[in-house]
Amino acid sequence: MLKRFVDYIDVRLGIRDILAQNLTKYLLPRNVNVWYTLGAVLMTLFALQFTTGILLLIYYVPDSAEAFASVEKIMNEVPFGWLIRYLHAVGSNVIVIALLMHMLSVLFMGSYKCPRELTWLSGFILFNLSLGLCLTGYLLPWSQLSFWATTVATDAAGGIPIIGDELVRFLRGGPMVGDATLGRFFALHVMGMPLALGLLIGFHLFCVRRAGISRPPFGSGYEPHPEPEEFKHQEHSGGIPFFPNYVVKDAAVISFFLALLVTVTFFAPQIFIPPAAFEAADPFVTPPHIKPEWYFLWAYQTLKIFPSEFLGLAVQAALMTFLALLPFVDRGRERRPAKRPLFVTCFVLGILIFVAISIWGHFS
Repeated sequence: MLKRFVDYIDVRLGIRDILAQNLTKYLLPRNVNVWYTLGAVLMTLFALQFTTGILLLIYYVPDSAEAFASVEKIMNEVPFGWLIRYLHAVGSNVIVIALLMHMLSVLFMGSYKCPRELTWLSGFILFNLSLGLCLTGYLLPWSQLSFWATTVATDAAGGIPIIGDELVRFLRGGPMVGDATLGRFFALHVMGMPLALGLLIGFHLFCVRRAGISRPPFGSGYEPHPEPEEFKHQEHSGGIPFFPNYVVKDAAVISFFLALLVTVTFFAPQIFIPPAAFEAADPFVTPPHIKPEWYFLWAYQTLKIFPSEFLGLAVQAALMTFLALLPFVDRGRERRPAKRPLFVTCFVLGILIFVAISIWGHFS
């Protein structure tokens, strides 16, 4: 019966051919490495975030008078509510880790170069949109940590000349973080940003599939390709099929990240959820040493390094703009790291500076 139904659909839509073209007949380079699995890891983690987020919405109340109590109810009364909340909170941090690893691997292997500029640009926007989702979701529990961290984060916009004060007011919906801020962040977190994220993920996957997987720039047989004059899908004749060969590797790395997520969730959630996250927000009591999440520490410390907030914001904006436009700046065809000593030096120094400033921000 099932076979007859599948045959009926296949005659009309050609499902078997679509599956074959994207699975068994979709060939990848033979030397493709484990870093290429991070896209599948991120898709899995985003799906988990969406699922746990929907479950949390059943009991969460987006009102400053009831938000913290509703989170406490989820944690203490709803069956397995604590698990869903921890998976969602810890999962957001694991996503940022996977995103950073994915972007760094693309940079190191030069996979952002022509003809994949749009793939890089859409991925870079996805990264920043994910950080925006983390920021808006951070306020929703309405704890001391989330309230004051959001206050500090939105204050930073005040360093922009002329429009700074109005921009802070716009972000908060008023002069202070309050009901209007919670409402705006809630709407962005559960509707606006996820919708944009879904559309952007679709476009990013389309770019990846349309251009073809870039060959890793390693091995004696690798040679840089000339810049194409017209569109051409990159084929890998003699490569390995995506299914089942590479799907197994995808599944192994996905399992590793899920194991990491579950381990932290069960045994060490305090790594990402400090004690201040379990205290109700009090606008009249400023806790000492409030700092943003680890992935914003570099930006937080940068603002403290420079003599004015505007200068710190300008440096951050210049850096992010440079990274976004890197494929249009670096037009060389060479992708082999050994043949790009200047780039690799800047790459390593950039990572070290990011880590050093983040540690400085944590202990300052």
